[in-house]
Amino acid sequence: MKTILDLETYPLDQPESSEYAALVARCRDELAQNGMFNLVGFMKTDAIQQTLDYALPKFETEAFRHERTHNIYFKKTIPDVANNSALYNEFSTSNLTLCGDQVEPTAVTQLYEWQPFVNFLATVMERPALYPMDDPLARLNVMAYFEGQGLNWHFDRSEFTTTLLLQAPETGSTFQFRTDLRSADDPNYEGVEKLVLGQDPLVQSLDASAGTLNVFRGVNTPHCVTPAHGPRPRVVTVLTYYENPGAQFSDEEKLGFYGRTE
Repeated sequence: MKTILDLETYPLDQPESSEYAALVARCRDELAQNGMFNLVGFMKTDAIQQTLDYALPKFETEAFRHERTHNIYFKKTIPDVANNSALYNEFSTSNLTLCGDQVEPTAVTQLYEWQPFVNFLATVMERPALYPMDDPLARLNVMAYFEGQGLNWHFDRSEFTTTLLLQAPETGSTFQFRTDLRSADDPNYEGVEKLVLGQDPLVQSLDASAGTLNVFRGVNTPHCVTPAHGPRPRVVTVLTYYENPGAQFSDEEKLGFYGRTE
């Protein structure tokens, strides 16, 4: 993994070291304060380029084009909300997706399956353990956002989302988020409505560089990625882990996200 990751800066292979403990403490602090942490330069340039060389041609021939309009909740009905509420306002999301089984001989697959990385995420998130998915499609995805494509406002279903940026576009594709807009006890519909209407002054923006690992608590923090612009697409890997082994998406979910079930 030393040829793939910057393990001098981020010593994930030395869990007993003081440097490892300091990194975990830093990541936990950033999660508490900002709802996310970033490891800039986590994946090395050569490994990124080799992955792009393998994946980019596949976007032209094999990728599933994911297009949908949705509200911020991805729901047709929202409990206790009037039908004319701005919470039902719909946005467009569009990207091209490669599934885990389409990028197996790449550095992102090696990272996904590397146990010290999984252990590190579990330690930072203060979980007893995390497990890779058994689902060959959903376990990791490589997504591309070409001209005009973006990911619109939404909440995540899982508490944490782990992504690795492989390539930034020339312009656009800014990650925007509003930390802790709701909680498990308070849906804060009034606050979410302000966000949907573009009236929330606490929205933050982040432009990451290629090789940056981002771990984000998105279940209560709405977020989006603005449209990409220019001939160079935004390419990002999404790495999905669960607290229990054996996780798989349903056939309905696979059809919706990937256009196939196997």
